[in-house]
Amino acid sequence: MSTLVVYFSFNGNTKMIAEKIAETINADVVELKTSKEYPTEGFRKYFWGGKSVIFGEEPELTNERIDLNRYDTIIIGTPVWAGSFAPPIKSFISQSKISGKRIALFASHGGGGAEKCFTKLKKALPGNEFLGEIDFVEPKKKTEENALRAAEWAKGLAI
Repeated sequence: MSTLVVYFSFNGNTKMIAEKIAETINADVVELKTSKEYPTEGFRKYFWGGKSVIFGEEPELTNERIDLNRYDTIIIGTPVWAGSFAPPIKSFISQSKISGKRIALFASHGGGGAEKCFTKLKKALPGNEFLGEIDFVEPKKKTEENALRAAEWAKGLAI
């Protein structure tokens, strides 16, 4: 069996960490993509993200279905939006019916909400074994430092 890193990235922060983790442990990696484009600047970006979380939206994913039977470990990465995980991650979880897997979580954020995000993710993924979690504050601002943290964390996951 092998490991999958699956993530959604809005500004590239989560993508940077996901790619470093996948490279470090030689995992497959999938970036979730949606059919709907999100506002990328100013107030609209934050309003839209918060509204999407609060209303429990599940945007349509444009990725092909992932055969999770090929993986015993899944590492899920998300930006923190309004103290929760991004709606595309919610779509992935709803569509995938993940159970009996070893799960690790990572999140990127601008300064808070990661613990609430992890709690909500664990609640959305019952019937799985959780290996650990880690969060990164604005990873692209300290690229080398955060890449090193991501690699060290991934190595320590007992995969």
